[in-house]
Amino acid sequence: MKILADIHTHTVASGHAYSTLDENLRYAAEIGLEMMAMTDHAPALRNTTSATYFANLGILPETLHGVRLLKGVELNIINPSGEIDLPVEFLEKMDIALASLHIPTFPPATRAENTSAYLKAMENPLVDIIGHPGDPRYDVDYKEVFRVAKETGTLLEFNNASLVPGGFRQGGDAIILEIMKMAMEDGIPVVVGSDAHFYTSIGNVSYVETMMKSIGFPEELVLNTNPELLLASLKRRKCK
Repeated sequence: MKILADIHTHTVASGHAYSTLDENLRYAAEIGLEMMAMTDHAPALRNTTSATYFANLGILPETLHGVRLLKGVELNIINPSGEIDLPVEFLEKMDIALASLHIPTFPPATRAENTSAYLKAMENPLVDIIGHPGDPRYDVDYKEVFRVAKETGTLLEFNNASLVPGGFRQGGDAIILEIMKMAMEDGIPVVVGSDAHFYTSIGNVSYVETMMKSIGFPEELVLNTNPELLLASLKRRKCK
């Protein structure tokens, strides 16, 4: 599978990543990516960005080192009502937005509350992608999440970092495989992301690719293989 776009990457601004934006884009160019999204963590996560960081994204170039840059964010879903931690006026100016559950900003709650957090977040027209669903620390009704993702046009991410052996989302393989099978069965396009926190992980979705191959997941359903189709599939573009 030829991945041409990485939709989930972090820079030093995220507070626990170790490469600059320039380093990330240089490496993306080296490995043949055409597009890369910068999705640093939003402010509710401690020791990360401030709102000002996202207010200033306009100074960044559209293309650097021959790679198109999508200016984005990994939002934190902060409660069962699906609220996220950046206001509309910031999100409207971005190219892409993921929304994820993170322990420091939303500790695992009941199955109903965890599921509601995802469902309500997906109702937001500026939330394009649910980041790393399948975290085993959260009890979630993923059949319902998948149903509402289809209904709202929200993309689901298969996250490579979630499948790294010994990682902190250890044990989520079966959940991720279940979601993958649902997408394959219904012919629903998905995205894959490296969740890179160091430049050498940019574009690396090897663990996700191995899982996809094990079930014969169709390459044409992976939007990262077609950057223009990926852009056209983002909810924020379809809603305009």
